[in-house]
Amino acid sequence: MIKKEKGLKIATIGGGSSYTPELIEGYIKRKDELPIKEIWLVDIQEGKEKLEIVGNLAKRMVEEAGLDWEVHLTLNRREALKDADFVTTQFRVGLLDARIKDERIPLSYGILGQETNGAGGIFKAFRTIPVILEIVEEMKELCPDAWLVNFTNPAGMVTEAVMKYGNYEKVVGLCNVPIGHNMLESKLLGKNPEELRFVYAGINHHHWHRIYDKNGKEITKEVIDKLFSNNANIMENIKFIPFIEEQIRDLEMLPCGYHQYYYLTDDMVKKELDEFAKNSTRAEVVKKLEEELFEIYKDPNLKHKPEQLSKRGGAYYSDAACELISSIYNDKRTDMVVSTRNNGALADLPYDCVVEVSSIITASGPQPLNFGKFKPAQRGLLQLMKAMEEVTIEAAVTGNYGKALQAFILNPLIPSGNIAKKLLDEMLVVHKKYLPQFKEVIEKIEKNN
Repeated sequence: MIKKEKGLKIATIGGGSSYTPELIEGYIKRKDELPIKEIWLVDIQEGKEKLEIVGNLAKRMVEEAGLDWEVHLTLNRREALKDADFVTTQFRVGLLDARIKDERIPLSYGILGQETNGAGGIFKAFRTIPVILEIVEEMKELCPDAWLVNFTNPAGMVTEAVMKYGNYEKVVGLCNVPIGHNMLESKLLGKNPEELRFVYAGINHHHWHRIYDKNGKEITKEVIDKLFSNNANIMENIKFIPFIEEQIRDLEMLPCGYHQYYYLTDDMVKKELDEFAKNSTRAEVVKKLEEELFEIYKDPNLKHKPEQLSKRGGAYYSDAACELISSIYNDKRTDMVVSTRNNGALADLPYDCVVEVSSIITASGPQPLNFGKFKPAQRGLLQLMKAMEEVTIEAAVTGNYGKALQAFILNPLIPSGNIAKKLLDEMLVVHKKYLPQFKEVIEKIEKNN
């Protein structure tokens, strides 16, 4: 039970993130809904400078809003978690340098390199899942009633690991992609998002959706028409390559922006190889953007979220997290797209797995809306991707090399066979600092090389 009488304590793991100002802005917007007393921003030693920069901006924002909230900056995670009511996670194990390796190493093999898809997404899970499970163990001890709101990528796999291997139920995964789609597609129709109903189903970064007007009439086909007639880019932080119109019309649903990697693999690999050659992969671009953002954040006269943050690629993440927290705290029953336990909402996937689905957010957490069954085209790819996620999570927890190789071979973006094994081995060695569960495996690889 959340302790309303004393005010809320909210802890953010990865508090030095460039997204934190949006999180603070979201709390300020909801100051009448959330009786916040303390905000704790926690980071690691390597992130101390960024924590101090963004933390001081957070303090200025709160002061400018005329609020008496306490904003604490700390490297002591246990101190931040003690008696917290909500915990948000937005950390990146290995920082952006690890993401650069996740993108560039596969591309050196001519294989797609991306933060949450293909080999890069699998290795981000390998590095992240052991850390989130450590955090969960500390939460069980220090704040056992707290809700964990995770938007650390890969958000779906991280959330499933918390539920299945951390045995922690009060967790919700969050992604900004559905919000971006809602805003773009509403604009194409000349309407506000509130005038429409969006129904999502799938898994994180791999979902499809339908759209209905306020009278309940499905207008998905009309939106597909407008997407193609306007040649509209459906995701700002992925270089736009138009989908094949006949395929999308046959789906009779709108794809996720990340489906470009699966429906247009050859085109996307060519595009990314061009960026690779120019040292301008997305991770390298983001690293430069972050450096510029933190220079802006240093300005002692800055007391609000700067516009430049929208270029970072994660717009709306933090605001969605604040709305989720408010909906749980106030039992608002907001309709949101979240990663949560399936519980039969998607008939094509296991009952106990985590899916990303339209849900009603209540005081007892998300209540996923029943979607039913997919057509074969979506179902086949979705079931393959979910199996890949399950194997990836198991490998991340156990450090089992065979399971890691199975994840690579299952993934549609990684060619199977010896090239998959060679890529896996190289990435294990490169990331060994952050993969203690694979220590013996990596030692064997290094010895054989």
